[in-house]
Amino acid sequence: MAVAQNQVEVQGGDQKLHTLEGYSYDHFRQPPKKSIGKTIATMRRRQEESLWKYSSQPLKQPLLKKLIGKEELSQEACVCFLAIMKYMGDYPSRQVVPASDLSDQIFEPALKEDILRDEIYCQILKQMTGNRSVDSMDRGWELLWLATGCFAPSTNLLKEVTQFLQSRSNNTTAADCLNRLQKTLRNGTRKYPPHQVEVEAIRNKMTQILHKVYFPDDTNQAFEVASSTRAKDFCQNIADRLELKSAEGFSLFVKIADKVISVPEGDFFFDFVRHLTDWIMKARQGNNAPTPMSYQVFFMKKLWTSTVPGKDINADIMFHYHQELPKLIRGYHRCSVEEAAQLAACIYRVRHGNDTSKLQSDTNLLKELLPGSVFDEMRPEDWRKQISVYHESDYGQSDKDAKIKFLKIIYQWPTFGSAFFEVKQTTEANLPETLLIAINKLGVNLIDRETKELLVTYPFTKISNWSSGNSYFHMTIGNLVRGSKLLCETPLGYKMDDLLTSYISLMLTTMNKQRTVRRH
Repeated sequence: MAVAQNQVEVQGGDQKLHTLEGYSYDHFRQPPKKSIGKTIATMRRRQEESLWKYSSQPLKQPLLKKLIGKEELSQEACVCFLAIMKYMGDYPSRQVVPASDLSDQIFEPALKEDILRDEIYCQILKQMTGNRSVDSMDRGWELLWLATGCFAPSTNLLKEVTQFLQSRSNNTTAADCLNRLQKTLRNGTRKYPPHQVEVEAIRNKMTQILHKVYFPDDTNQAFEVASSTRAKDFCQNIADRLELKSAEGFSLFVKIADKVISVPEGDFFFDFVRHLTDWIMKARQGNNAPTPMSYQVFFMKKLWTSTVPGKDINADIMFHYHQELPKLIRGYHRCSVEEAAQLAACIYRVRHGNDTSKLQSDTNLLKELLPGSVFDEMRPEDWRKQISVYHESDYGQSDKDAKIKFLKIIYQWPTFGSAFFEVKQTTEANLPETLLIAINKLGVNLIDRETKELLVTYPFTKISNWSSGNSYFHMTIGNLVRGSKLLCETPLGYKMDDLLTSYISLMLTTMNKQRTVRRH
């Protein structure tokens, strides 16, 4: 093994900067043979031929020996190096390529082929060694920041990268890169290249990414999201700040174009958004539609298995009330006239407190207080009288009290905490053609859309298979061979599929925990 006596680069005063020179003796391919001449031109060329140092010329072969002989990967490595040069401004290009496109070219191959990961780190560190351009070095730090949030180098190279960063501790990005590298080692490798938000952040010298999150009560807050943040951690951070008793059942949702999709708790947040953006862009390529780059993030209750009104007051006030209210007004629940009047009094109190003047004067207000399914069962003046009676009986109660009372009434119904879907079914002759399907903690519930009568409930334990597509949702009840099938036409099949998967996954996890407890 070669002795790395000259593996430091002196730069200003006595500060010694670690380089890849020593590492290159054992791991880099042999540089091209040098001529003996001592002209200035050949001396300059010799400097260029030190593979571990900055080069103004593209690579014709990869740096690492382990890639030699692997033709496709070697070509990929050279393409990556050219993209690094373009990103850092070391390679003149007539066409301006967006930074996020170049970062894709650099990191995507290494995420698909882990043998390329060390090569990418070596190429970036090479271009940051002996580089006299301040602008180019700034861009190099950006790439290193992005790399450390995507994947870690192998054990051998990790030591070199760490020393490279530690010896440049006067650069604020170096410390952040070390921190990101430790998080990546702990949390694992990303599936997708950095999202445009991450690239834009570091381009603007912002190493802390704050992301706005919207809540059902029409408020929003900004939360820090790192490259290594998984959805589960993000949910926990939100729950902690909002002082919720538990993050269980809550989920992040990304709204992009015309879809709202739940983020799987194990996914890296930026990976999921990247995957979703790419998927929608591909789906719209043939439509000449504008590229949908903007998105919004929502935090809401998704699984209502353990939700009991009054148990978590903050969750009731911010989430449960505001998520249940629209379902009631749309007429999805089966509701008596008396219950409707009680609930309307709660809704009115939340909005207007003890003042009843608006109830008497605003002719359109009743439609905002009552379910459409019962609205015509009484005359407007009779509804006002009935609502006023219930409102007066709760005189002095706060809007928070009214929200919890509202939830406690709906909690008694079998459709509490449901996600509702209007579908057209084509398999069961004894069922209406148009159905309302409610998915909740009890299972999959089929409801008559007109009468709101609960026709049948399929517990999760009876559902053996399900699938979805752009315009359908299919489900098998009972035995896969002899069981009955429910085929539905709906553009929201993806949501039904995801919700069913999540509820059944939670059910299985709970059952496994109970078995473990019994064994012990």
